[in-house]
Amino acid sequence: MSDVVPGVRLGGATTGGHDHREVLDPATGEVVGVVAEAGADDVAAAVAAASAAQPGWAAAPPAERARRLRAAADALRAPDVTEELAVLASRETGKRLAEARAEVGFSAAFLDWFADAAATGVQEHRVAGGRRFLVGRRPLGVVAAVSPWNFPLSIPARKIGAALAAGCAVVNKPSELAPLSGLRFAEVLEPFLPDGALTTVTGDGARTTVPLIDDPRVAAVSFTGSTRVGVLVAARCAASLTRPLLELGGRAPFVVRADADLDAAVEVLAVAKYRNNGASCIAANNVFVHESRYEEFVAAFADRTLALRLGDPRADATDLGPVINGEHAARLAELVADARRRGARVWQGADVPATGHFVAPAVVAAAPDMPVWDQEVFGPVVGVRPFHDDDALAREINGWDFGLGGYVCGRDTAAALAFAERLQIGIVGINTGTPNTPEVPFGGFKHSGYGREGGVAGLHEFTEPQTLSIAL
Repeated sequence: MSDVVPGVRLGGATTGGHDHREVLDPATGEVVGVVAEAGADDVAAAVAAASAAQPGWAAAPPAERARRLRAAADALRAPDVTEELAVLASRETGKRLAEARAEVGFSAAFLDWFADAAATGVQEHRVAGGRRFLVGRRPLGVVAAVSPWNFPLSIPARKIGAALAAGCAVVNKPSELAPLSGLRFAEVLEPFLPDGALTTVTGDGARTTVPLIDDPRVAAVSFTGSTRVGVLVAARCAASLTRPLLELGGRAPFVVRADADLDAAVEVLAVAKYRNNGASCIAANNVFVHESRYEEFVAAFADRTLALRLGDPRADATDLGPVINGEHAARLAELVADARRRGARVWQGADVPATGHFVAPAVVAAAPDMPVWDQEVFGPVVGVRPFHDDDALAREINGWDFGLGGYVCGRDTAAALAFAERLQIGIVGINTGTPNTPEVPFGGFKHSGYGREGGVAGLHEFTEPQTLSIAL
């Protein structure tokens, strides 16, 4: 058995944890590592360390917090650290190594941006009714940052960077499916922070996440995951009036308008759908193509899909790696099989590696009642349908429970933008498959959650406004 990695980090020190969990490489089935997961006592110790650090970190000048965050970002960009983290993330999640390297850079960019935002500070001045008003922002307190497996570095960086910049100590809870990346990421950051400002606990929901959310010393919970679990998180937060920040499920529509450049739209969709092996909350999920271009576009995108190469995610020639585990691979296979049984046209490659949890990418000419259409797929399978007019399409999309991400492709940018503005969706890419960046808020409408991560809005989520009224 591999050496057991302690699943708890308290201000640079590690401690054992309880049950051991093997972390498996989804491409090979090999053991990446063994983690001793945190129990309720470990969680309480992590929160206690964060609570002890909170007053001093909140009192630190914004420029000091910014300096420390920039130093941490620089440490992430060191070539040996970038490569170590990228290889670890690739082995835990199956993402391509090139994408994992880019994720490390994106993580550093989040820390840099929030450092700049912290150094700038925010204060409003008003004069009214014979008084002068000063409106400042004060740190909420200890933040629990609960992250998923699919982006085990950049999602924690977005949460941790914002909370630390705002003056909040953080208890970092990585996914139990990718704990090693989260532990090593925290280890890189810790030398630049006061003891206890960043602690880390690993483990599953019942053993680790529930006692973390329920701890009365936690002021806010930033959670990224499924809508089903997000509802449970919100309910537990409500019991103690802990502030929840929820980034949940999505069904990102991808709209190809009648005037779209089809070659360009195919490439935008390839990025929006197949980046990160399709495991993104804003991965294109439902493709709508104007009826006048439908057959032409579907044929071109099917050709693009069939040309994708599955294989070792650490190999340069690979386009798609595996999905996270066998259960998820079986679910995706059943979505495609169900569509075939219902008579749908399916374009799917057959060259799948014999070892690992690989799923051949598939394009399905779907009907609205097919599970492949009305569920969040979270993998390299996508449904396509024609549409007739903008009004009916906007009504259909806005009738969904989800509204996290979306995409619109068209040569007339003004018309594409006007259509996008009609959609109840948090972030929409116009002729781009990568709409997100650290400078802008990220989050959804309806069952896709509430609150925002990234941008000034993401910083403000971890603060409370305070008004000082001064008689003149």
